[in-house]
Amino acid sequence: MIVGVPKEVKDHETRVGLLPSGAKALTEAGHKVLVQAGAGIASSLPDEDYASAGAEIVSVAADVWSRADLVVKVKEPQASEYSLLRPGLILFTYLHLAPLPELTGKLLDTNVSAVAYETIRETDNSLPLLTPMSEVAGRMAVQVGAYYLEAPLGGRGILLGGVPGVAPANVVIVGGGVVGHQAAKVAVGIGAHVTIIDRSLERLRQLDDIYSSQVVTLASNAYTIGESVRTADLVVGAVLIPGASAPKLVRREMISRMRKGSVVVDVAIDQGGCFETSHATTHTEPVYQVDGVIHYCVSNMPAAVPHTSTFALNNATFPYLMELANNGLENACRQSRAIYEGVNTYQGHVVYPAVAESQGRPARELKSLL
Repeated sequence: MIVGVPKEVKDHETRVGLLPSGAKALTEAGHKVLVQAGAGIASSLPDEDYASAGAEIVSVAADVWSRADLVVKVKEPQASEYSLLRPGLILFTYLHLAPLPELTGKLLDTNVSAVAYETIRETDNSLPLLTPMSEVAGRMAVQVGAYYLEAPLGGRGILLGGVPGVAPANVVIVGGGVVGHQAAKVAVGIGAHVTIIDRSLERLRQLDDIYSSQVVTLASNAYTIGESVRTADLVVGAVLIPGASAPKLVRREMISRMRKGSVVVDVAIDQGGCFETSHATTHTEPVYQVDGVIHYCVSNMPAAVPHTSTFALNNATFPYLMELANNGLENACRQSRAIYEGVNTYQGHVVYPAVAESQGRPARELKSLL
């Protein structure tokens, strides 16, 4: 199979979909690897490393897309890449299609079979390709929040951990999954007062066992969220329903009751965001204000630390990429339930129910199409 690696074009997206070590493994397995020139430079991976690994360096993106059987990326195709989509192509990347009806339509119109990192699910119900970037984003959320709480940036002028004689900041984390846990780990380490809200009592018990008296755990409901957010200095949105739009758990009126200069970081923005006031931002223009509250809603947060993120992502994605290359999409789906769960569109049909439901589209069962 010919595997193509284009350079990412999303604003400040500095990660790359394949490491030189992956290129070497693929070529040794008999596959051909095309890498667009400069694709890995921002992750400290020069073209020479890929060439030494056996990849062919291609000067323009169009050559990668037109020649490859399987394109591996980090982020969903951008508008400038829509014209490069074509029938028969297998696309392997983060898609987060639920809030992106236009992209979904393009994938359907061009009969692209798209496998989404974020919906690959193992038999233990884990999401192995979402986890590493969730770990990065969760840890970054507190780091970013602490930065924007500084007065020169419009924040309340609060040090998260406080100092002797001065109370620490109140950090509220909505969602206790991977992102929430990683955010809590950093916030607790800094010395902030941390509250974690989740709808799963079992998950709250697990977090309570981990952190004991270092955090407050609260069962999720509108009243609890509203009261916690009202007194928060930093709120981290860490809600996930795999493949579906994130629920708007923090309403506009809750935001309006927060103190001026408080900060919200919506890590769920890839799936539309869990704050009613959220809209996607970029690393070029990362923040905006609503009712005096600073909103950070960058949809590719881990791209700010591309070396760490690229290696963490590829550690998780490469075994599935190799399966796709060795077996082809259809056989890979028959042999691997995880890859089967990852397919979002197939030959002009939406086959992931949560995406279809989010966009009001009909869904087909992938098994009936294979």
